[in-house]
Amino acid sequence: MIQMKKMICLMLTLLMTFGSMATPAGAESDPVERILSSMSLRDKVAQMMIASFRVWQEEPAENGGKPEEEPVKENITALNDPIREMVGRDHFGGMLLFLENYAEAEQTLRLISDIQAANQAGGGLPQVFFTDQEGGYVSRISYGTIGVGNMALGATGDTENARIMARVHGEELALLGIQADFAPVMDINNNPKNPIIGVRSFSDDPQTVAAFGCAYLAGLHDTGTMAVVKHFPGHGNTDTDSHTGLPLINSTYDELKHFELVPFQAAIDAGADMVMTAHIQYPQIEKETYTSISTGEQIYLPATMSKTILTDILRGDMGFDGVIVCDALDMAAVADNFSTEDTIRLAIGAGVDMLILPAVRDTASFRLTDTYIDTAAALAERGEISEERINESVRRILEMKQKYGVLDLADFTLTDEQIASARENIGSAGHLETEWQIAEKSLTLLKNEKGAFPLDVKAGEKTLILFSNSCANRAGTGDQARMMLEERQTLPEGAEIIVMRNTQDNDEECIRAAADADHVILVHRVSNQAYMDPATANGFSSGTFDRIISAVHEAGKTVILVSCQLPYDAARFPGVDAILLAYWGGVMRDLPADGTTRSTNLPAELLACFGVGDVRGKLPVIIPELDENYQPTDRILWSRGEPDQ
Repeated sequence: MIQMKKMICLMLTLLMTFGSMATPAGAESDPVERILSSMSLRDKVAQMMIASFRVWQEEPAENGGKPEEEPVKENITALNDPIREMVGRDHFGGMLLFLENYAEAEQTLRLISDIQAANQAGGGLPQVFFTDQEGGYVSRISYGTIGVGNMALGATGDTENARIMARVHGEELALLGIQADFAPVMDINNNPKNPIIGVRSFSDDPQTVAAFGCAYLAGLHDTGTMAVVKHFPGHGNTDTDSHTGLPLINSTYDELKHFELVPFQAAIDAGADMVMTAHIQYPQIEKETYTSISTGEQIYLPATMSKTILTDILRGDMGFDGVIVCDALDMAAVADNFSTEDTIRLAIGAGVDMLILPAVRDTASFRLTDTYIDTAAALAERGEISEERINESVRRILEMKQKYGVLDLADFTLTDEQIASARENIGSAGHLETEWQIAEKSLTLLKNEKGAFPLDVKAGEKTLILFSNSCANRAGTGDQARMMLEERQTLPEGAEIIVMRNTQDNDEECIRAAADADHVILVHRVSNQAYMDPATANGFSSGTFDRIISAVHEAGKTVILVSCQLPYDAARFPGVDAILLAYWGGVMRDLPADGTTRSTNLPAELLACFGVGDVRGKLPVIIPELDENYQPTDRILWSRGEPDQ
């Protein structure tokens, strides 16, 4: 009854705000149609916009002709007057929060509450709040439960772990007032050289990605959180990052149907609420071209702007009737090639329902935000976008908001109970323990010769944990592992753990330390192929590691390689005695004063080297052999599902 009263009050408010219009048949009994019929054209297109306020830049004050000082920039963690005015005027359909918006639980609650209140005070409909909480590598809420990441979930071999991890994320998002998660990732990482998906993918196998992705989707739905599957029709087989360039995949539609589209079809059948598009060219499917505004070259319309891909395939062939949202419009794939007007016209014309606007990072991008709504409305008024096409999108958005109770939101006053609950349950001990247990299940012992793993540390012996330059900013995890081993009284009397970072200036020092140690653990990280080439700035430590492996073997000792991101570096060090994979390791330059961390994969991996935990993971991807230039070949070194034990 209370919810019904809120709905009636909201409807009356909307009718007064937007003015009376002719009511279409059936609108009297359908709240969505009633709202839609009462909206102005500008308010309709505003519902299709997702704004993102990340960094605020104060313009320098007049200083009497003195040289201007560097503009002051700060993360947007609270609502200021200019943003409050824009939100109250523009009535965006949604808001996207990034890492810069999260400081601690009460602050985030107040930011979201203040934005919702400012929007509604101006006559807007309640907004959907979005974030990217995939887990692992892409986790925005620094104080929350980060999660183990998708490839680690795939390595557990049990889809229930994906559902449990998603449920943790969904519960924490709901406590903050965030209704939608840009997850799960349904991309298949079948290209080892992919620079952006990698460990964000569950596997390089379509059926595995489908199974784990749908389990993750179900976990979000368990908590009443909207799931946004991405990046349609697939970003896994690229060697270009759409944040920095415009990728191209030359697959035919038939090839996509039997590979990339398999997980997306499974997610649609499982009730996915939203699908995010990819800024990728598919010339075998979408043949319409456009002249790039930066290069003058002819490029193919990416999936985000392809009616063939979004309307004919996604809606027609695959039967998706939810909300289509495009990836961010400030990514280079779009921003460097398309004008603002053409971006809006082509994307909406193709079938996009919600557009993620360029993030506010300075004064110029703040002012630009308004222009997207104005431009879309002007295009509709000129007939370049039909109002019926806009109505289709707004109707879907309103239906989604109605389904998840967003339209019922009316009072954004925070209570002490809400604040206390968020503080107590976001990043709680119980959630962190769940994360740790799943991390342990994901650890994969890919190789173990000469009894190298686990270490048999005796009293008074030294163990060196050496971090490559590619993961030097994770070396604090080595100190954390030492502290945790001491707390568990795992180390024998007098045993010492030495933690070092390899730099371009201390190669010889690292090699001497390895020769002097009784046990050696090498921690390596790969996010792209350059990290395996000793001739590159990112990969020089791989050459140091080669020398250390040879020196340690000459001394009759063994070496464990600990991989803390992409598992493909297992092929880089064929002479190492044991290889342990964790699929992700969060940044921790130094151990915090209180000894806490919210990144579990790497510390669990290091403790496992000392015999703590049960290593049971299986390889979720194929690892190819490398050629003399450290590039992947067609020869398989380790197959998916190994070790078979």
